[in-house]
Amino acid sequence: MLRISDITYSVEGRPLFDGASATIPTGHKVGLVGQNGTGKTTLFRLIRGELALEGGEITLPSRSRVGGVAQEVPSSSASLIDTVLAADTERASLMAEAETAEDPHRIADIQARLADIDAWSAEGRASAILKGLGFDAENQRRPCSDFSGGWRMRVALAGVLFAQPDLLLLDEPTNYLDLEGALWLESYLAKYPHTVIVISHDRGLLNRAVNSILHLENRRLTLWSGGYDTFARSRAEQRAVQAAEAKKQEARRAHLQSFVDRFKAKASKAVQAQSRVKMLEKMTPILAPEEAKKVVFTFPAPEQLSPPIITLDGAAVGYGGAPVLKRLELRIDQDDRIALLGRNGEGKSTLSKLLAAKLEVCEGKITRSSKLRIGYFAQHQVDELHLDETPLQHIQRLRPMEHQAKLRARLAGFGLGADQAETAVGRLSGGQKARLSLALATLDAPHLLILDEPTNHLDIESREALVEALTEYSGAVILVSHDMHLLGLVADRLWLVKGGAVAPYSQDLDAYRRELLAGDESDKPVTKPKEKPARPSREAMLALKAEVRKCDERLAKLNDMRDKLSVKLADPELYARPDEAAVWQKKYAEVMQALDRAEALWMKAAEKLEAAEV
Repeated sequence: MLRISDITYSVEGRPLFDGASATIPTGHKVGLVGQNGTGKTTLFRLIRGELALEGGEITLPSRSRVGGVAQEVPSSSASLIDTVLAADTERASLMAEAETAEDPHRIADIQARLADIDAWSAEGRASAILKGLGFDAENQRRPCSDFSGGWRMRVALAGVLFAQPDLLLLDEPTNYLDLEGALWLESYLAKYPHTVIVISHDRGLLNRAVNSILHLENRRLTLWSGGYDTFARSRAEQRAVQAAEAKKQEARRAHLQSFVDRFKAKASKAVQAQSRVKMLEKMTPILAPEEAKKVVFTFPAPEQLSPPIITLDGAAVGYGGAPVLKRLELRIDQDDRIALLGRNGEGKSTLSKLLAAKLEVCEGKITRSSKLRIGYFAQHQVDELHLDETPLQHIQRLRPMEHQAKLRARLAGFGLGADQAETAVGRLSGGQKARLSLALATLDAPHLLILDEPTNHLDIESREALVEALTEYSGAVILVSHDMHLLGLVADRLWLVKGGAVAPYSQDLDAYRRELLAGDESDKPVTKPKEKPARPSREAMLALKAEVRKCDERLAKLNDMRDKLSVKLADPELYARPDEAAVWQKKYAEVMQALDRAEALWMKAAEKLEAAEV
């Protein structure tokens, strides 16, 4: 059991904890949440004993092992599997001693202890963990020096999972994982045999892998039972009750004060007035909860282009050798919201780069609308920001003639206020850097926005703001993300990148999640129907209704576009210019084709909703 008792701690005079307490029962899986900068990572360092408390205490059972992920695995010549095996220091020490021990009694003790800790199955367990995090058998034998920093972070995570400490502390473990790895980790943590505390902004992980939420707010800790959605509902209800009680008390105070003010000078009422003064003094103030700052993203709106904005005809793409993807027959319209699914290494990033014009086709053809503007965000771009420059300087470089007030307003639209605009990027948080990169990617009001893992380093409030912004955005969106919550709320089409091909995925995200968790057994056809579909949950019903609403909005846009084109084509003077008339007639035909597709999608969505409501 972990006991945090009345702890106090400050950083540079700013208190992070003031009388904070919590008790974590042994074996509990806990999500640690709170706004960025409140001290979540500092709490981990206090638990590990890396920082000294100013007051209070943190206690663990004697001989408890506390483990966490190192910042980075060294770029060594040791293989991945050997690096992970070495993370269990007791096993490694006993194995080394067994090679040199000569005392029969000591040899017997070593062998007994090795049996107790299941040392002989260690390589199989380590291999399974590495496989779950994206390393196949061949890669597991390669040296760590062959892999980039992000992949070595996965090795570090594999090492601490293999060591199985009594208290496992994980700080944003999914930031360097793809969707497959994130889902595997969720499943692994849910079955982990000891206590886990994880800092995460991934709602899926916080709903499925933990059974309690430890909330850090106003320098205090509160333990809530249940996953994140349960916590969010309970906290909202508590805040509503607190606000109502504060309002009632304020009215009561005003009434008492009014009586005192009216009658304190009258002798006949002096006693009653004095009594009410005492009542006011004894009344313990009930403070209304502070409203959290509303997090926003403001994407500039592009003008409408005639569909399609991109088509691929028999296209293939690669990096000079054999194509990574081939025979691509794809079409993207401006109202599309597409999530790219696929296991690591199948080519999701390659397709993203092709669509973003960062790679060219090596076969076939890709056709882009002549006026198409594309915004591209990838995690590595955050690392390429100029650390010694401010966000304002970054955006001024791209808009040298634009007035500074307008540039500041653009940054404010991404949550970078006056202070952050003038702060060197090197001093900004990871979330603030991600916001700046998103602001730069959308500066030209792109018709197509390609986002490769956009939620890394964003807190839950920022992720929700991103969902809202993408839902309202009038351009097309291509998403690659391990955040199932984001994909489920934004994407209305799924493309599966697999075996060098890209094709629509006919099932939903829950089916894809089950397929990934099934591992090697998922080679069966992905279109296999469910034997007995379960009754949809409330969340699933809301998603179906949202899909129908999106289809309605898409139809409305296309109908409006068709009506405008009809007015244009009805003008007799247009036909005096045959070439121009032909262009407008072609646009009309494209809109009518898009309308047919949109109506088919609406019909499909409506049928799904109708079937679910039966």
